[in-house]
Amino acid sequence: MSNLDAILKSFHLQDELNPKIWGGDSNIPKMNPKVRTRLLEIANDFIEFLDVDIIVSNIIMTGSLANYNWSEFSDVDTHILVDFDQFSDEERPLYEELFYLKKSVYNDKHNITIFGYDVELYVEDESAVKEVKNIGIYSIMDDDWVTTPDSESVDINYDRISEKAKQWMKTIDIVIEDTEDNDIESAKNTIHKCTEKIRKYRESGLQKGGEYSEENLVFKILRRNGYLEKIRGFKDKLVDKRLSLKERQQQMIKK
Repeated sequence: MSNLDAILKSFHLQDELNPKIWGGDSNIPKMNPKVRTRLLEIANDFIEFLDVDIIVSNIIMTGSLANYNWSEFSDVDTHILVDFDQFSDEERPLYEELFYLKKSVYNDKHNITIFGYDVELYVEDESAVKEVKNIGIYSIMDDDWVTTPDSESVDINYDRISEKAKQWMKTIDIVIEDTEDNDIESAKNTIHKCTEKIRKYRESGLQKGGEYSEENLVFKILRRNGYLEKIRGFKDKLVDKRLSLKERQQQMIKK
């Protein structure tokens, strides 16, 4: 089975929420108390790492492990919700970039897992969560569901999302190939435009169709097969390459 086939197979709905994360006696599962305690500790450590004076409105878990489409590829998606209206129009893009960079550094610096699932931390605008449809969202802070996940079967067009994923993979490969010889700023701008298109593509899907939307599933394929990391990592490698001074270049400078 190819990697793509394995990822597509992982989208099948499970009969229950992940029993390692969820339990309880009621019909509506609650988060395992040990998991909740540990996630609060992790989230607070991350907030301290941000080293920014912000008002946190909630700490939530979402994604496939808060829904019925969990699999071996799942992450513990832990989001720190912040009201971005507390920032001015001029400050907002700067804070968004700062939060993204801090998230990347923190996740790269640490290898934190919950029962074998990687913990992924994000800072997210609280308004964006309100716009998402049909997706399980659990408040770790309040120990209760914000939105209860739907266990009903969904119609997934596997051929279509496979084809769409291949198109995005081809686009990413082309962007990398076309920017390899560009100057740093031009390459960074091109890569940024590509990653922004992917992000907005996913967000539109979440708002229209939720967790099982075509756009979100395509995004999951790109993340799980390493293509998102491929384009993000390429930017860093390109910057390193452009800024490095090799011995041959030093000799040419002397001449």
